[in-house]
Amino acid sequence: MDGDIILYVIKSLSNGDLYVGICKDLTKRLHEHEKGKNRYTKGLRPWKLVHTEKFPDWQSARDQEKYYKSGSGKEKLKSILVP
Repeated sequence: MDGDIILYVIKSLSNGDLYVGICKDLTKRLHEHEKGKNRYTKGLRPWKLVHTEKFPDWQSARDQEKYYKSGSGKEKLKSILVP
């Protein structure tokens, strides 16, 4: 077991795009997004954290990340995020 792996979803405040990622250190990773250290998220700053999930290992987090990036997964994610 790798310890807690965090799947996170951030939303661009400039255009509403969602970005799904996984990491071990959420604070550090969010700071990297805000500083423009990710090619995709750099031009869509600022970002707001809108969802997190914890997983016991990297593979299960990666499987969920892949699902949320699929067509049906995107729809599921949108339904989770709607208040």
